[in-house]
Amino acid sequence: FLEDSGYMARIPFITDRIMNKFGLPGKAVIPLVMGFGCNVPAIMATRTIEDEKDRILTILINPLVSCSARLPIYALFAGALFSAYQGVVIISMYALGVVLALITALLFRKLIFKTSPSYLIVELPPYHIPHLNVVLKNTWERVYDFLRKAGTIIVFGVILVWVLSVYGPSGYLGDDVFENPQLIANSWVAVIGKTLVPLFSPMGWDWRACSALVFGIIAKEVVVGSLAMLYGAGEENLSSIVAHAFSPVSAYAFMAFSLIYLPCIATLAVIKQEIGWKWALFAVTYEMILAYIVALIISIVGNLLF
Repeated sequence: FLEDSGYMARIPFITDRIMNKFGLPGKAVIPLVMGFGCNVPAIMATRTIEDEKDRILTILINPLVSCSARLPIYALFAGALFSAYQGVVIISMYALGVVLALITALLFRKLIFKTSPSYLIVELPPYHIPHLNVVLKNTWERVYDFLRKAGTIIVFGVILVWVLSVYGPSGYLGDDVFENPQLIANSWVAVIGKTLVPLFSPMGWDWRACSALVFGIIAKEVVVGSLAMLYGAGEENLSSIVAHAFSPVSAYAFMAFSLIYLPCIATLAVIKQEIGWKWALFAVTYEMILAYIVALIISIVGNLLF
């Protein structure tokens, strides 16, 4: 609706001065806002930024903006451990993503790119009443892209979790693996999670939480489904199990880590497509380091205060 009305083109003009304070061009605001929906089309939207350094910088920070795929993770943990402040906790995740994106942009501008944002030159189309058929067509195209993603990458991710859960170093573990914690503790999923437990021990996460984060690389929506399978829980009792497996501090650190760490495979693929492997690997490296530092700070400070 905003695009077809002619208002969207005016947003970069309005926000240019504010974005420049963080080393970003005014045109970066639209990809960043689009990132709240999905980082994939948001990164592709940076093609409207003419300056190459401005474009690379905008792409690098875009995954820090919390896409809709992370919302199920926030909803699960906020409902299970922060029932009285669910809204505040979820909003704080979105705010954390925006703050980190802007601070990171400012640091990268000063330390890596060392240039000023390019001057804004934009053509402002006339205002007009949006055409309903254009709005509906554009909406359907974006909904279809999400459904296609949900029907392929996400389903594949859950199937992969299932396969690695019912098989282990000793072979097939049996049909009742998800009802028997002793059986699933011998699976390949458990091997992966237990390998990561020492690294994440300061956060207080068990091997199931660590394994779910690994599979979240496929798609962030997979994290909740992975937790349900690994804890042998259905949708109706997953919240109660999570409430016993996590403390409020470890849950908040888990949400923050889920927000910041590796973008999903689809986002990594489009980063590589747009700016190459070098920058894609750089994005993976800095986001993993940043995610660990933020989660560790939350854990240390939270445990001291509470």
